[in-house]
Amino acid sequence: MKARRVVSVVGALLFGCGAVFSQGGAGGGGTGVGVVLGEKQALEIGRRIWKNECAGTVEGLTSWNGGEDFASLGIGHFIWYPKGRSGPFEESFPALVEFLRVRGAAVPAWLDAGGGCPWPDRQKFLQDSGGEKMRELRAFLAGTVALQAQFAAERLERALPKMLAAVPAGERERVRKNFYRVAAQPTGMYALVDYVNFKGEGTAAAERYRGQGWGLLQVLEAMKEGPALQEFAKAAAAVLTRRVENSPKERNEAKWLPGWKNRCATYAG
Repeated sequence: MKARRVVSVVGALLFGCGAVFSQGGAGGGGTGVGVVLGEKQALEIGRRIWKNECAGTVEGLTSWNGGEDFASLGIGHFIWYPKGRSGPFEESFPALVEFLRVRGAAVPAWLDAGGGCPWPDRQKFLQDSGGEKMRELRAFLAGTVALQAQFAAERLERALPKMLAAVPAGERERVRKNFYRVAAQPTGMYALVDYVNFKGEGTAAAERYRGQGWGLLQVLEAMKEGPALQEFAKAAAAVLTRRVENSPKERNEAKWLPGWKNRCATYAG
């Protein structure tokens, strides 16, 4: 696997399984973050995310949840809207495909051609579950687990500067401190990478219910003093519980909460 680009940083911190996590910018005053996952750790984190999102099944790599207007694909259930449509949640699957193509993955020709999701709705998507395109898509995604984890880590790389820019100056140090408290733990990279790809950075104004978000930023803000991973896990469960309480009743998000809480429990180490 080719080595990944790292943003300019100082003060490198080495973690287990070959990961490198770096903080700071030129002169020590920046907020840049660089993340490099070793091949072994990328595969390990990728498999854990795959288990969280898809129960570790190949079939789960291609999903379309009831009540949603987009497909959820890959180990991180990356969002893909049908052509000409968009929604309040950030679309990430096209960026994943480009990431994999640049890194030498054999992208199916029909997928590399670009455009939106070829299935216009959930019904058509499910009807084609055994079709040639769907089988080819699953095989492609099952064969690129480590690279998908690298893509997920790249999102984390961009997350901290975005989160710090989104909060008042007086709150930035606490957010930064909690970020690095988690990152410094043996399984902290998994917790951060998984959550940011699970529920986003928490900076998008559209990703709010009653003015309250549920992304990584909100989890870091909700953390209390104590063991970092345990506090991160508890804060994540609390933030997602609040999301469900604030959500529109017609979305019936309460049905997802038990599974979300089980996922949060895996962050405790």
